Amino acid sequence: MIPYFPQPEVHLFGPITVHAFGAIVALSVIVGWRMTVARARTKGLDPELFQDLLLYVVLSGFVAAHLYSVLAYFPRQAVEDPLLLLRFWEDISSFGGFAGGLLGLWLFFRFKARDVDAAGRLLSLDVIAYVFPFAWAIGRIACTVAHDHPGTITAFPLGISLKSPEAQAYIASFYREAGRLAELPPPAELAKKAFHDLGWYEFLYMACLMVPAFLVLDRKPRPPGFFLIAFPLFYVPARFFLDFLRIGDARYFGLTPGQYAGIPVFLAALYFTVKHRPSRGPDR
Repeated sequence: MIPYFPQPEVHLFGPITVHAFGAIVALSVIVGWRMTVARARTKGLDPELFQDLLLYVVLSGFVAAHLYSVLAYFPRQAVEDPLLLLRFWEDISSFGGFAGGLLGLWLFFRFKARDVDAAGRLLSLDVIAYVFPFAWAIGRIACTVAHDHPGTITAFPLGISLKSPEAQAYIASFYREAGRLAELPPPAELAKKAFHDLGWYEFLYMACLMVPAFLVLDRKPRPPGFFLIAFPLFYVPARFFLDFLRIGDARYFGLTPGQYAGIPVFLAALYFTVKHRPSRGPDR
């Protein structure tokens, strides 16, 4: 099993401490930004205009990711402490970020670049969708080192080991918060087990499957919108099933907000796949 280690951090001065999570997320944004601008240039898009587009997408994405996370996963805490909605550096949601990114795109093309036609807008979306798995993989390293998406205990070899007392205390805090502390075995038995780390699993999925698949698919010319459809077809099923392993996430009729958000996204991707599938000519 994978050894448990606490999130690395570096204290700078006073109240300022740099956590590994924030540093790696910043790295993922920088890498994704540079890759996207470079790809936009190869696709004949204006790189300067695309930089402005990315600013809208990133800012809107982070704001919506936080708001969706708080309102969908922590509604009671939001009622008790409304200022939680303004602490944008806390609690972010993947699907909230996706929706916010799309909102940023709409705002940009609605108010900043109204002269860009539908084909140019679709191509811009496709450029971002292609790069997303690369940046997302780096972002999930941040989740891995922070262990901020813990799942249930397991004997799975790729789980995070619960051998150390520190790891046991960490996972017990999540079970306690979820009201499931009685489900944990005694410490001696727990030390032989692990917990599912969903950020770690997503990193493996991205790095070992999605990124190689996108690199292979990009070897041939693809129509605009191809990777925009491919991303949810690859990502949503994996995310949907991983969410069943979460410990204390809010659930509504048995499903998490992420699962509910993923269903229409995946169905829309299937619809556009079928609708735009090339028709075959008559057999000869």
